[in-house]
Amino acid sequence: MKILIAVSSKTGNTRKIAEAIYAALPEAELHNVESAPDPNLFDLIFMGFWVDKGTADEKAQDYIRQIENKPVAIFGTLGAYPDSQHAHDSLKNVAKLLPDCQVIDRYICQGSIDPKLIEWMSTLPEEHPHAPDAERRKRWQDASAHPDVNDCQTAATWAVSTLNKTIS
Repeated sequence: MKILIAVSSKTGNTRKIAEAIYAALPEAELHNVESAPDPNLFDLIFMGFWVDKGTADEKAQDYIRQIENKPVAIFGTLGAYPDSQHAHDSLKNVAKLLPDCQVIDRYICQGSIDPKLIEWMSTLPEEHPHAPDAERRKRWQDASAHPDVNDCQTAATWAVSTLNKTIS
């Protein structure tokens, strides 16, 4: 079985998860989406992205649009908590980008937020929906420690389990 791990990563968070998956699936090929081969040459695709506005980032979306009739496992990172409604909705939105594919499984974990984004949000007026408040600042602080060793181990275990589901 030919396996591709394609990843888009802005700050290195999603790349770290992709590398953990690759360590668990060394027979796979790991590529950044900018230089990844044709996804349709593979039997199984692990598609990695960072969440931007509730879906996959633009570079990941561009690559996803090339995937046709393949089993795909999606994985991503985001600044929100992985058990949040935002994380759940983001995975659902990414799955919708693959209408003719079988999305066989999903994984998402928290990742540190781009400091430039935090800097920008810190300038927003108090009444803006993305302006920092105590809860948001705590989430930023929590996110700064992710992905951690546990997130990577969980992703690796998830990938092996996903592969086993696919071949059984």
